[in-house]
Amino acid sequence: MSPTRLSPHAPGDVLRVATYNIHKGVRGLGPAKRLEIHNLQMGVEALDADLVCLQEVRLFHHREAAYFDRTWFGWPEKGQAEFLAPEGYEVAYRTNATTKYGEHGNALLSRWPIGDVGHHDVSDHAFEQRGLLHVPVHWQGGVVHVVVAHFGLIHASRVRQVERLAVFVRDHVPEGAPVLVAGDFNDWGERLDTAMRAHGLRRAATPTGRARAATFPSRLPVFALDRVYTRGLRCTGVQVPRGPSWARMSDHLPLVVELVPE
Repeated sequence: MSPTRLSPHAPGDVLRVATYNIHKGVRGLGPAKRLEIHNLQMGVEALDADLVCLQEVRLFHHREAAYFDRTWFGWPEKGQAEFLAPEGYEVAYRTNATTKYGEHGNALLSRWPIGDVGHHDVSDHAFEQRGLLHVPVHWQGGVVHVVVAHFGLIHASRVRQVERLAVFVRDHVPEGAPVLVAGDFNDWGERLDTAMRAHGLRRAATPTGRARAATFPSRLPVFALDRVYTRGLRCTGVQVPRGPSWARMSDHLPLVVELVPE
């Protein structure tokens, strides 16, 4: 299950980043519905990433907790972000969407020390609650500003969310500081790269220039919805773990990239 290291650099010289939409830790519908959060815990640890950027993470959900309390392992008592964090990792979580029985949002699990956690609402209309999680991460004697994002389902909304992201970075990140934006961009037509580049954010690509890495749907990935965009960092490798174990845990596969300072 464990992905291999992409770069020959020593640990700490490379920032290994994973982004993963975990689908709230649950797969299937009706009688076939199953709890995957315990498998996801092992999967997150197997990624061996310095930073794990997560979307669709629950802090609580009363109905799901009651339903899965009848199962063998049961619903975790902790919020999903804390439950998934490998030992020694720091955790940041903020809610994006509140529903009748619970809520969900974005999270960052960090092997490196983190600073003050921020959140910025980028909801574009009443039917989709979306937000940016901002976490300064202390790495190699400096600070990398990590933004975990989950963009909307409508292209026009996503374009406006890129603009709001750019304003947020301008207002909250020191000029010239390294920036890493990771998440599920729901960009089915792959049309956001130009808009992101206009704001100084480049999509992480292999040294040969290949940026596209399909992550959705997990059983037969066709669409590259999950991405990492950077400023002040250079990508040395891109990887998407695959196989039956990864395919069952979420409707997305994780994307892993390795970054070094520019």
